[in-house]
This record gives sequence, structure tokens and C-alpha cells, in this order.
Amino acid sequence: MSVAVNSFAREFTTILYVDDEELARKYFALSLEESYEVLTAAGADEAVAILREKGNLVSILITDYRMPGRDGGDLLRQVEREFPHVVRILVTAYADRKLLLETVNSGGVFRVLEKPLNFGEVRKALRLAHNLLQEREARQQNLMAMNEALSFLAHELNTPLVTIVNFSRGLQQRVANGNMSQQQTVETEKAALAMNDNARYCLLLLSSCVESVQGAEAIYAQHAASTAQHMIAHLLETYPLTLAQKALIRVDVQQDFAIAALPNCMALVLSTLLGNALRAVQNQAEPMVLLTVLVEDHPQICISDNGSGIPQEILERLLIEPITTYADVGGTGWGLLFCKRIMQSFEGNISIHTVAGVRTTFKLNFPTIK
Repeated sequence: MSVAVNSFAREFTTILYVDDEELARKYFALSLEESYEVLTAAGADEAVAILREKGNLVSILITDYRMPGRDGGDLLRQVEREFPHVVRILVTAYADRKLLLETVNSGGVFRVLEKPLNFGEVRKALRLAHNLLQEREARQQNLMAMNEALSFLAHELNTPLVTIVNFSRGLQQRVANGNMSQQQTVETEKAALAMNDNARYCLLLLSSCVESVQGAEAIYAQHAASTAQHMIAHLLETYPLTLAQKALIRVDVQQDFAIAALPNCMALVLSTLLGNALRAVQNQAEPMVLLTVLVEDHPQICISDNGSGIPQEILERLLIEPITTYADVGGTGWGLLFCKRIMQSFEGNISIHTVAGVRTTFKLNFPTIK
């Protein structure tokens, strides 16, 4: 096995080129090493050995058809079975055209290149292969995001649904006992209102998730001009806040900005962080949650609370693995990971700043729209 790698190879797409002619392998590697990391193999068995060792790094396979022993068609079929993520390109001479149809159909060939190789055509094929890889990655990311969305919904809906169930049982017992006092009547009315608010919140989350998955491009186009201030206003209108919670929330819009992200996904992010902040201050003597919209080095929304802060050992893991300090009320830690995925999906991120016993701030950092 020979390897041609320049000093920046790790940044580039990795290609495995298979040809029994040593000069052809050297010339191929030399011609493309400035743009790609090129691994070479002299035959099908050597190529499979490289893939089994470095298959997670190799993105594109280019193989000659006619080689001693196993031909390129046989290699392509094995690679399709064992390494389906690899984009496969066949190199063949004009005389081999009659064999192409069977090879293309059975080996999942992306492109066919003719010998002698025209490196302008090779580069064009590689660009197209790279685009295909990006599309596959995007689909994979979408599937991961959907799985995380389901986990997030299970987490986020659990608490309000448990609340509804508990209130419902309490109402049933009071009705069964009959002769409710005035105080019990007032408490029953409050319980019914809380049930209604929590049920509406569950329905809103489910609706947002469905709309985000169905017709995402149309939703994005329709709401491309949504601003941070508009989204926060919508959040405070729809989130099931008690009167006491509404009184402790402050909004400071220093400089508004447009957000190029699916608004329904952003609504889930904002509702998760607001819910976390409200839980953090529930035992404070003078609770306060502040939502700030500003543009410094980049656009950002900050959600701050004057809770007890986040312990350092938890802070270091908070956006890496599902971890929660609210397991006793149904928390799982998936909510923040889901928020992180949404922010990353449009080139943003989340940062966390905490001071023990003073405050915690979650910053949603957005890319600048050019």
C-alpha cells in the first residue's frame, strides 16, 4: 500500500484509487494531492484491506476495471455490500464498454471515467461525488435531529402531562367526596385552569414539531424574516406561565435581528431554556428571569436567571451528554442536547455562563445574516 498525503491532507476528502499499474497510481496521487488525501492500492484485495483498516475515513473509491485476479466490477460489488457509505467510481477503457452495464447495475457505480484519464473530468466527478456525500450527511443529520426531537418531546411533554394526570385525580376525588368547601372550590378552579394551560402547551409543542418536519422549506421561506423580538413575544404569549411567573420575567431588546432558522424549532429551544430558568429560580426569595436580545460580535439571545447556578462538574458535561438535576420531576437532560442540535443546524451554538449563587446565563449565538 502506498500513501500520498500533503501537510493539509486531514482537512480533505480521502480517496482510495485502485490500479495495478504503479505509474498510474503515482500519477493519480500526484495530480490530486493538493486537494485530496489519496490512498492507493494495486488490486481488489489490497483495496479491501485498506477499507477494513480505514473505511471510516475513505469517502470515495475509484477503481480500474481490468486488473489481474479480481476485476474492478467484483471489487465494486463487495464495497457496496460492506462499505455502502463509500461513493464508487469506475475507470474503464473503451473496449470494456460491453461489460459496463452489468457492473454499473450490480456495483452501485456513481460515475464511469474513461482511460486515459482526463483529470479535468476526474475533478468534475469528484466534485459531484463530494456533493453527494454532503447530501447523505445532511439526510443523516436530519434523521438524528428527528430522533432527538422525539426524545425532546418525550422529555418536555412528560412534566405537563403528569401534572394534568395528578390534577385530574384530585378533581375526581373531590367530586366523589361531594360538599366541597369554598376553599376547595377555589383550588379546584385553579387546578382546572392549570390543566388547561398545560394541555395547551402540550398541543403547541406537538403542533410545532409536526410543522417543523412537514414542509420545512416552505415554513422557512414564509418565516425567513422572523426576528428575535418577535419570537420572544410569541414565546411569552404561548408558554403556560402563572401570574407569578409572568411578573418575574423581564425582556431587554437592545438590538433586534432577523433569525434565519425554522421558527417552530426556535420556539422549542426558547421554551426549553425558559422552562429551565423558571425551575432554577422557583426557590429564590426574589426570583428573576431576564431575556436579552442584542448584537455584539454576533447576534444573540441571552436567557439569564438568578438561581443557585450550575455546579462545575455538571456544567462541563451539560451540552455533551444527557444530564439533569431535575430527575425527580421527569427531567432527562435531552432537552439541552436537542437545543444544541437545532442551533448547530443553522451554524449557531449555545454557550453557558454561571456564577455560583448569583446567576446562570444561556447564550444562543446566531450567525450574522449577510
